[in-house]
Amino acid sequence: MEKQKLPNVTISLVLGIISFIACCFTSGFGGVVLSGIALFLANKDKKTAAEDPELYENYGQLKTARIIAIIGLVLGALMVLAFIGMLIAFGGYAGMEEWQQQQLEQMGGSY
Repeated sequence: MEKQKLPNVTISLVLGIISFIACCFTSGFGGVVLSGIALFLANKDKKTAAEDPELYENYGQLKTARIIAIIGLVLGALMVLAFIGMLIAFGGYAGMEEWQQQQLEQMGGSY
C-alpha cells in the first residue's frame, strides 16, 4: 500500500515556527494563538494517524510539529505572564509608557 501524507503537518510546523517570532513581538499573545492553532492541527493529525502510523510517511514530522507547538505555547504563555506582571508592577499601560519615556530621557534620546 502506498504511504500517504498527513494533511496538516506542514502548516503546523510553519505556525509553530512563526509562533516563536510572534511571542516576542506581540507580548506573547500572538505566540499563544499561533502555537495553539498549530497544536490543535497537529493533534488532529495525530488522531488520524493513531490507527496506523506506518501508513503515513510524514509521521515523524508530526511529532516535530507537536514539540515545536508545545515549546511555542510555553514561551508565549511565559511572555504573557511577564507582560501581565509588568502591567501590575507599573500600574497599567500608562505607567509602562511613562517609565519607558524616563529611560529614553536618561539615555539622551527622545522619540
